[in-house]
Amino acid sequence: MKKLIQTINNIFKIEELRKRIVYTVLLLLVYRLGSFIVLPGIDPHSLARLQSTSSEGLVGLLNMFSGGAFGNASIFALGVMPYISASIVIQLLGVFVPYFRKLQMEGESGHRKMNQMTRWLTIFILAIQGPAYIANLHQQIPADAFFAVSKLGWSNFAYNIVCTLILIGGTMFVMWLGERITDRGIGNGISLIIMIGIIARLPFALAAECSSKLNASNGGALLLVIEFIILFFVFIAAIALVQGVRRVPVQYAKRVVGNKQYGGVRQYIPLKINAAGVMPIIFAQALMLFPLIFSRFDATRGFAAVMSNYTGFWYNFTFGLLVVIFTYFYTAVTVNPTMMAENMKSNGGFIPGVKPGKKTVEYLDSIMSRVTLPGSIFLAIIAIFPAFATKCGVEHSFASFYGGTSLLILVGVVLDTLQQIESYLLMRHYDGLMKTGRLTGRSGM
Repeated sequence: MKKLIQTINNIFKIEELRKRIVYTVLLLLVYRLGSFIVLPGIDPHSLARLQSTSSEGLVGLLNMFSGGAFGNASIFALGVMPYISASIVIQLLGVFVPYFRKLQMEGESGHRKMNQMTRWLTIFILAIQGPAYIANLHQQIPADAFFAVSKLGWSNFAYNIVCTLILIGGTMFVMWLGERITDRGIGNGISLIIMIGIIARLPFALAAECSSKLNASNGGALLLVIEFIILFFVFIAAIALVQGVRRVPVQYAKRVVGNKQYGGVRQYIPLKINAAGVMPIIFAQALMLFPLIFSRFDATRGFAAVMSNYTGFWYNFTFGLLVVIFTYFYTAVTVNPTMMAENMKSNGGFIPGVKPGKKTVEYLDSIMSRVTLPGSIFLAIIAIFPAFATKCGVEHSFASFYGGTSLLILVGVVLDTLQQIESYLLMRHYDGLMKTGRLTGRSGM
């Protein structure tokens, strides 16, 4: 505890780091305040039904990414999901379209062009999602709650246009906040915005779980302690999954230029066990909504009911299988062994015992296939673990922290933020937050 207090003291001794942390906190507070500002012309007291329907499925995912703003009919209701969707599309185009692949190879100028394309694509997505969200509001909220229409005499068309423009502006403002945090804060602004939205739900979920267990007559307090112990080990497993890597040794050839020798050192390529991150779970959750279409027909209503049962066997089996499939797909898209082999060859590097060129590509591809299998199975287990927690009597809101998107985002962003702070401390010759731990990317590992 003494070392932790000393480390926190060292953090605030560094003026630049202190300013960045304060700046980040202030911008995150602005985002959280904006999440409670309701769209103009809507009675805030009429949002109970909207909030109750914004807890499960893809709608629940959108509400989580927006920090509850989706269920509050906030000006930030669409959050950063349109930007994430646009980023995924541009990233996939960089794999399959030669023009975007060329931009990726152009360095900083190419990245600026791709970022600009991402912003324009985000606006296009918002122009589609905005009216859809407003239409959903008209279905979930009573007509008299729209007092701009019912009392002030606005037409539905004009009101929808104004709200759509506000939603577009709200998301672009959130993107701007994320970019400011990345440039002048402690980095990874968009990820921090998503994480703060998830953490904002934790106190309410924890309070509901404690109230439920402590009011129980049959050993509720003991069950609560067991739940916290299990949650602790789940977090440890998630950290192991996020940081797990397979290090491939790379030897660089010696070169003598004049009286100096270059190269001749051995380094490692860290191939992550979970290179796909949280994206397979997001894709799988979105795909699991399609069986709801069959609920409209009498012949397939039973199938839709089985595949929509959040705690049912077939739902979780299909969900876990989709996570494994999407993990392989997204890893194949984001990790390019051919490019890795070409970069290695151009820098005079080679893997000991493996011929450069095609053999190196095959070797790297075989390693990725082997490490992705246990990683994908582990990721699938984490994805369906909240269903097991719910089956065991954990409140649904608290069970979501036992796995799935919430857990992986929390672990990933916290570890990445620790690395950012760690780098500032080590540059000033202070001990970092993870002195006795094994933090990926730490100097000396």
